Amino acid sequence: VQVVESGGGLVQPGGSLRLSCAASGFTFSNYVMHWYRQTPGKERELVATISTGGSSTYYADSVKGRFTISRDNAKKTVSLQMDSLKPEDTAVYYCRAIFLGFGGTDYWGQGTQVTVSS
Repeated sequence: VQVVESGGGLVQPGGSLRLSCAASGFTFSNYVMHWYRQTPGKERELVATISTGGSSTYYADSVKGRFTISRDNAKKTVSLQMDSLKPEDTAVYYCRAIFLGFGGTDYWGQGTQVTVSS
């Protein structure tokens, strides 16, 4: 099983980044996908969620209207388009896959650093 994030980097305030998460080793289309973020000394916080089929999404208030989560079940990927980035968006971003059925398996990626700074 692998969950691998990519696309992080340094961007100026107001800029955009697109994070990607590639999954393998499990039935991706059966998993609800999430993006979390974490800064030093703080708990990991949920940023966005997308349902198995992609029809339902959730966003934290802090990113609503600026971030967009999407998924491609054929390619086994989930993306996070981040626009109008702010310095407070600086964090390590993690992808998480959760199976809500029997067994409730849960997979995390290793994270990708996003830094918003001029």
